[in-house]
Amino acid sequence: MSNADVVVYVGCGERGNEMTDVLVEFPELTDPKTGGPLMHRTVLIANTSNMPVAAREASIYVGVTIAEYFRDQGFSVALMADSTSRWAEALREISSRLEEMPAEEGYPPYLAARLAAFYERSGKVITLGGEEGAVTIVGAVSPPGGDMSEPVTQSTLRIVGAFWRLDASLAFRRHFPAINWNGSYSLFTPALDPWYRENVAEDYPELRDTISELLQREAGLQEIVQLVGPDALQDAERLIIEVGRIIREDFLQQNAYHEVDAYCSMRKPTAS
Repeated sequence: MSNADVVVYVGCGERGNEMTDVLVEFPELTDPKTGGPLMHRTVLIANTSNMPVAAREASIYVGVTIAEYFRDQGFSVALMADSTSRWAEALREISSRLEEMPAEEGYPPYLAARLAAFYERSGKVITLGGEEGAVTIVGAVSPPGGDMSEPVTQSTLRIVGAFWRLDASLAFRRHFPAINWNGSYSLFTPALDPWYRENVAEDYPELRDTISELLQREAGLQEIVQLVGPDALQDAERLIIEVGRIIREDFLQQNAYHEVDAYCSMRKPTAS
């Protein structure tokens, strides 16, 4: 669950049954932050795959405009665009119908500019009333066949400062959230470290870096184990694998529907 005051979810080009599940399940969920229904601070924009491509393109802009509306009232807003790949495909189809000059893989040459114009609408502002408001944009990219070199993915990576890489193998193992910790990164880490030291824990950056290093070493050792077996490892290396397993299963793996895992403060992980 998000720490934001308002959550805006844009289902851009999603399957109809997936959006139906969201509309049916969300009103029954209790918001662990407020204690009320989760829908009380959620805005859903449903744009299914069988709707016109013009509506698919517009849905992203509708979502960010609603987010800015609440931001200007002094709220902290989290916008989830799922997915910008479907939005870009609609942009490509509209461009084709307008007989514009295509660029790489048929996308219009202004694809990167449109993506940048969308993401740059995020940020923190001081409203006319003197309050602080913010919009945080999380865009989901679903490249065909997992091809990370396709234009939408590459244009997005050049714009955004943080990347969460979803891993299908983690999802198959029922490890959620299925975020690959070795393939994800943030360019804002140096700027946020002083805030973490002051508001979370003094040694938070060091703990994060140590855990990241352990998980990277554990991933390399797992490849050796799959080739030659665990007997080829030394005791210290087996300890790294065991510590990595504890971090993965007891710390990183969470259940969004559990009252403990669904919502907690940032101090809680460091205290435990």
